[in-house]
Amino acid sequence: MGVVASGNAEARLLDFLKPAVAAIQDFYVLSGRAVRNLFRGPHYVDDIAIQMDVIGVGSLPIVILIGFFSGFVITMQMSRALAQYGATDQVGSIVAITLVRELGPVLTALLVAGRNASGIASELGSMQVTEQIDAMRALGTDPIQKLVTPRMIATCVMLPMLTIVADFVGLIGGYAIAYFSIGLTTTQYWTSAYQALEYNDIAQGLLKPFVFAFIISLVGCFYGLRTTGGTQGVGLATTKAVVAASVWVFVITSLITRVFVNLH
Repeated sequence: MGVVASGNAEARLLDFLKPAVAAIQDFYVLSGRAVRNLFRGPHYVDDIAIQMDVIGVGSLPIVILIGFFSGFVITMQMSRALAQYGATDQVGSIVAITLVRELGPVLTALLVAGRNASGIASELGSMQVTEQIDAMRALGTDPIQKLVTPRMIATCVMLPMLTIVADFVGLIGGYAIAYFSIGLTTTQYWTSAYQALEYNDIAQGLLKPFVFAFIISLVGCFYGLRTTGGTQGVGLATTKAVVAASVWVFVITSLITRVFVNLH
């Protein structure tokens, strides 16, 4: 009886793990095919341009808004702490380091994940349940080449640019508080911010959004292409894409930060 119970437990464990392992395997296959398509034609340049407009230009207003108020809040909070030590003139350096290293890339990636991973998953999911993707295969068009690779390229190009915009606008938001509330001069704030940044910080701040973009775009495409069950399945795929992409943003930023801390 004990052997039978043990065998049943192992079988249940295997049944539980099989879908997760299969999903990971499918994600790696999708990623490999999307990257391979970079080096072979056809390249759908028009689709890439459209996706760059949707992902980049479409996300610009919310990225500017969040970036500005991020710098605004960081400056307000840090000025209170630094005032105890008479070091409020260093607030610019703290805002610059915090935004460029961590908050700029992470907040921008989360916004893009929420806005575009969901959009990609719902768009491809709708195509999947209405059999448009099967029709593309029947006509001899590779869905990965046509649908996935342009979205991956567009996200990898636009997310670092959006991050740069968010960082700069965040510094402007910090300057607004530093100048009008704390009483720092323009020279004090911007000199402190400029001198605090090193090449290590800038490299870290640009590498993270590039990796985030790769993950966000492929996660959205992955869940979109696996959609089943009609309109309800589209909604479920959209939710899964946003959750998975957001979790991976935090996992990846932890790993990259760890690497750069060791290199410093």
